[in-house]
Amino acid sequence: MTPLPSPFGRTVCAMVTPFTDDGALDLDGAQRLADHLVGAGRCDGLVLSGTTGEAPTTTDAEKGALIRAVADAVAGRARITAGVGTNDTRHTVALARAAEAAGADGVLVVTPYYSRPPQDAVAAHFLAVADAVGVPVMLYDIPGRTGTRIETDTLLRLAGHPRVAGVKDCAYDLLGSAKVIAETGLAYYSGAEELNLPLRSVGAVGYVSTVANAAGPLLAAALDAFEAGAPDEAVRLQQRVLPLVELMMASGLPGTVTAKGLLGALGLPGGPVRAPLQEADGERVAELRKAYEATVAHSSPSGV
Repeated sequence: MTPLPSPFGRTVCAMVTPFTDDGALDLDGAQRLADHLVGAGRCDGLVLSGTTGEAPTTTDAEKGALIRAVADAVAGRARITAGVGTNDTRHTVALARAAEAAGADGVLVVTPYYSRPPQDAVAAHFLAVADAVGVPVMLYDIPGRTGTRIETDTLLRLAGHPRVAGVKDCAYDLLGSAKVIAETGLAYYSGAEELNLPLRSVGAVGYVSTVANAAGPLLAAALDAFEAGAPDEAVRLQQRVLPLVELMMASGLPGTVTAKGLLGALGLPGGPVRAPLQEADGERVAELRKAYEATVAHSSPSGV
């Protein structure tokens, strides 16, 4: 099975935003982490300033500086998608334009959160962004966080815009996702690691993953095996990473917190989180490190 094309990449990491010990933006750390993720981490795409990247607590200026620094570090080796979504359409449009000017290859736009707009307003929000930029737009459907779905009919309508190119799917609606994939040219991405293979099996192109900050090679290897016609191997690799996925994403702490805790334990840039988030304690970090080592050790002699 040939990998499907997409303007955002295929094995995409939702990258944390490194901070210094005093909470300032760590551009050197961001460059080192991005270089690691694209090289050893096997990521061909990076999402910057998403939820994992603590976008709610970084300034517009910091977001732009981060894009420029990472673009310089990866030097075209990976696609850079900038998270620009807010619950204010005017601000979102401004962030999208600034991201494009800073060098982003695409933008990620989440459904407006908290205000719970009706579907016509949701569509208008996304279309305003798509009309304002010249780069591909990825829609982010995560109703558990925003309170609002991007309904199937809305996605079918939005797919007609030439710059609406993809969807990060955290809606947990396999039937709806399969329908949109079948009826449009939208590039679908799993936004939940446990759904990487199920969504790929109905036509998704890849994933956008927080866990890829630490376990990118294993996630990529599972996708490779599936596309090489080795589904049993793909399932084996997927199952190997599930304990780490559960501990990072479903154990009561935000993925940003667990990802930064694990990155610190592995000696990689990450640094502290910004309030209102709080650091993972030593016991949780030790659990994460143990799960990571077990995942890598039991995958294969080569680590995947």
